[in-house]
Amino acid sequence: MTDSQIRFSSVAFQGSSNSFRQVETVLQAPDGHDLLVRILAVSVNPVDLKVRQAKTGLDDSLHVLGWDATAIVERVGHKVEGFKPGDRIWYAGQINRAGSNAEYQLVDARIVSRAPGNLDDSESAAMPLTLLTAWEALFDRLGYQLWPVEAGKKRLLIINGAGGVGSVAIQLASLAGIEVTATASRAESQQWCRDLGASHVLPHNELTGMAADQFDRILCCHDTDRYFEEMVRLVAPYGLICALSSTTKDHNLKPLMAKSAGFVWEYMFTPGLYQSHLMARQQQILSQGATLFEQGKLKPTLTQRLRGMSPENLEKAHRLVETGKLMGKLVIQA
Repeated sequence: MTDSQIRFSSVAFQGSSNSFRQVETVLQAPDGHDLLVRILAVSVNPVDLKVRQAKTGLDDSLHVLGWDATAIVERVGHKVEGFKPGDRIWYAGQINRAGSNAEYQLVDARIVSRAPGNLDDSESAAMPLTLLTAWEALFDRLGYQLWPVEAGKKRLLIINGAGGVGSVAIQLASLAGIEVTATASRAESQQWCRDLGASHVLPHNELTGMAADQFDRILCCHDTDRYFEEMVRLVAPYGLICALSSTTKDHNLKPLMAKSAGFVWEYMFTPGLYQSHLMARQQQILSQGATLFEQGKLKPTLTQRLRGMSPENLEKAHRLVETGKLMGKLVIQA
């Protein structure tokens, strides 16, 4: 590592061969708002699989994936405020920049915060993307508030409560005094949702038998296409539906008109993509989240841990996430 260049190892995805490769990467020293960080642990998320799928078969170019990390600050750009070498941080990163499956990474300081002091590196790395997504979905898109707790129960349906985002959303909603109904497919994942604070838990397929207009808000953490018609039927008048996954079909929004109900998207990467002022909001969310973990009000959702960033471990991690049966989060520790 020199003053102007940093050489290090990354595990990159090659679309033409649909495989991971250990490669040498070169970065320039951080400038502007960037931090140069040394990666301690990385989480694997469904977004990794989606980006991989989009790149598969295209060409020989290499792509470093990975959006969720715990890291140590090594160097800071000249516009950075509030961070110094040696600080331990957590972040999700930006979808349009090289990811965290590497020894080092450049990350914008405006979307990171200090990591929770009571969580180890893997526990911390499991949380940023899902914490940001769940927080923005509940409190920005769906209009709930965390403080002060709102009077009266609010009825929220979380589809796929045992996944990464659902596991955090249940906890945050419970803290906010919201009555949570979660769906989960298996007995163990249903118990996981109860342990996190869900008031009611049911299998996914039982949504079809529920009476209409039951929920003030619905958060879909699964296949939007699969559940769209059920969500439209179940949302109450003046309610809101928030979805995380893109659709492959055209859907009819007209049934929502009679209910004066709405449909919104949550995409955690929007602030970074558009260099929005809400990048600072994400730093604030991560900082508040770190405090909630340290106060014992939130629980980490790490359930599986692999050791060593390698092509083999990344391939294994992708296969596990791809099954759709993983409760909580999987992390690769450096």
